[in-house]
Amino acid sequence: MGAAMAERIKSKYPVTVFDKDEVKTMLLSGVNVAADNVDLVKKVDTLILAVKPQDFDAVLEEIKDFSKEKMIISIAAGITTEHIEKIIGESKVVRVMPNICAKIGEAQTILCKGRFTEKKDLNFAKRLFDCLGKTWLMEEEMMDAATAISGSGPAYIYYDMEIHKYDSRNFPDMVKEDYTERLTEAARNVGFDPKSALELAQSTTSSSLKLFSFLGMPPAELRKQVTSPGGTTEAAIKILMQGGSWAEAALAAKMRAEELSKKE
Repeated sequence: MGAAMAERIKSKYPVTVFDKDEVKTMLLSGVNVAADNVDLVKKVDTLILAVKPQDFDAVLEEIKDFSKEKMIISIAAGITTEHIEKIIGESKVVRVMPNICAKIGEAQTILCKGRFTEKKDLNFAKRLFDCLGKTWLMEEEMMDAATAISGSGPAYIYYDMEIHKYDSRNFPDMVKEDYTERLTEAARNVGFDPKSALELAQSTTSSSLKLFSFLGMPPAELRKQVTSPGGTTEAAIKILMQGGSWAEAALAAKMRAEELSKKE
């Protein structure tokens, strides 16, 4: 996800990156490369943390003495702004949930702000992620629900395509409407109002199918790219594999996101 974000954001803003895996940074063109995490945070005003949840706290501890005047943007599932603020202090924090469709500039990205983040800072973060696709500003209490729909939702679609053996040559147009209806129902089941549920479901369905058509990859492979071990999507897919509905799967994903938050 970090590489996909850098590729999109660099078209409008200067980007500096660091990754312990030097091969990943070598594959990016048109960006500056920092020597380490501390060097990175010293060089930028806005820091996007695209690290695994198990590494997240260690990175925060490493940079906290240099981050007071910075804006910290986290894309880690299940890690709250309050948790980040406990480690780094009264800094500007924005929590963001993009999805796999960022690969083609068709992401659904949900944003919320921490206690010490002003509206102008949140709006700047929104402009950054507008480079990836569509953005929504929400209260943090809806982030786990959004994760279950826009974050994990593409996997529900790819799993259904997988079991029905759809590909870019035989995909029925009417199935798109069915996917939208099922994802809308799932969004309602995790707490979205009817209007927001429909908008998020329509956008997520459309972008997921565009990504499938653009990449030409097997649905099973795309599903695996969305599914992290022990994560929200894996919890949802287990429900689907047992014959459950998308609404039930989304609820499982939301509950898993809540469990991850409680482990902080």
